[in-house]
This record gives sequence, C-alpha cells and structure tokens, in this order.
Amino acid sequence: MEKEMPPMPESVDVTRDYYDSGDADEFYFRIWGGEDIHVGMYQSEEESIFDASRRTVETMAKHISHIPKGSRVLDVGAGYGGAARFLAREFDFHVTCLNLSTVQNRRNREMNREAGLEDRIEVVDGNFEELPFADESFALIWCQDSILHSSRKKRVFEEINRVMKPGAEFIFTDPMQQPGADPVLLEPVLRRIHLESMGSIEQYRQFADELGWKTVNIEPGPECLVQHYSSVLKNLEGREGSLGGSISPTYIENMKNGLRHWITAGGRGVLDWGILHFQKP
Repeated sequence: MEKEMPPMPESVDVTRDYYDSGDADEFYFRIWGGEDIHVGMYQSEEESIFDASRRTVETMAKHISHIPKGSRVLDVGAGYGGAARFLAREFDFHVTCLNLSTVQNRRNREMNREAGLEDRIEVVDGNFEELPFADESFALIWCQDSILHSSRKKRVFEEINRVMKPGAEFIFTDPMQQPGADPVLLEPVLRRIHLESMGSIEQYRQFADELGWKTVNIEPGPECLVQHYSSVLKNLEGREGSLGGSISPTYIENMKNGLRHWITAGGRGVLDWGILHFQKP
C-alpha cells in the first residue's frame, strides 16, 4: 500500500519549482543532453555530452549486471528517464521512475511511449525524502546526481533503506564537496542550489555504516564533474544564438555564471563526484 505524502520541505519545493520552469526544461532537454541529464564520463574533451553521459550509465550498469532479469528497480530523481529506458531494454528490469518535476515526468512518459517501454517503466510524481512505496519493494535503487538537492540527506538514505529488499543494492552518483572545502569557493555553488552544504563521500559512507550497509565499491571522479560542466558551458555558448528565444536571456546568463562557479570550484579541488555502491544486508 502506498503511503500518503506529507507536505514537502522547502528545499524540495525550490528544486521542483526550478525544474518545472520552461527555461530549465528547455535548457536541460536541448543543451544538457535531453536523454541523460547528469555528469558524464569523457574519453576526450571533444566528446559529446550525450555520449559521455550515456557512458556513466553504462559504467554504473556493469556493477549491477548480476541482478536477475525482471527485478523491480527504483530510479530516484529520474529526470527524463534515460537510465530507466537503458535498464529496461538491456536488463529487462521493471523500473519505477520517482521524480519531483512534473514537466520532466511528462517528457519521460512521452519518451517511454515512443520507445515502446510503457509496460516496463512507471513514472511517479514524488520526492525521495518521503518515498511513496511499501517497505522492501525493490531489488535495486539507482540514482544520478539528485541527492545534492536534499537538505535532509540522511532522511533520503533512511527512506531508500526502507524500500530496499534484504540484499538489495544502492548505486548512485552525486556532486559533492571535498573534506575541508574552502567556504569562499564553495559559497556560490551552494547559493546556486539553495543549500548550506553538500554531501561528501565521507558523509555518505557514514550514513551507510549507520544503516548496516556493506560498501561494495566507491569510484571517485572529480575530474568528470569539471569536464562535464565545461562541456555544458561550451555547448550553451556555442548554441546560444540558435535557441530562438526558447530560453530567456536572463536564464542563460545566470546559467553561464553558475557553470563557471562550478568549474572554478571543481578545478580548485573544492568539489567531488563519483560512483558509490552499497548493499543492504
């Protein structure tokens, strides 16, 4: 039985309102990649955002190939559902996409219909601080670059733990901060996401330990974050003149400034990113 959803905290409201805006939807669909809207893993500086972002999905998928076909999977913060479609096609998983942006969810459902995957992918409006699913429902939880938006990250881990079956696995990526990060360099990044702090590998390890999870693998890759944000900025600047007013000039300028802050902070060793993989006993 699904749980009744309580009122959303402010940080969830802010994130939802941002991603539901027309400017944000056009930007992430046209500029950031459209299919996969997370940090990519690049083989060269000239590689496309689409290819690098798909490589992240493929790299993560190599770690969960032992999970039986037909398993129930929850994609937390699913965006446009690119990873869900990959997992449904390649592994025959039944994937539930949980995402708070109704605009992104609408695109996700349309793309699932076009791909003929409606029978294997369900898209649910909701947030990961209060998962609307029964206990022990999923064999795998998947998440890409979404937990950073929560001001209650421990709560997110607790909710994920609740819906995981015994022996289930949680694999995710997230932009994070490095230990001892310079607060001056970090401040404009935090202002951009409307939070006072970011997560870290150390913090996520601690949450996992408190829940009794086994650490399967951790692959730090802060250089991926810097390369990805640099590629997004280059793509935005190169296509700015051809957007035809679909994204407002104010949004574009704010986005370019925001991307530069992330690139600077990442280049100065303030930010982190990586693939983290845990297993519930």
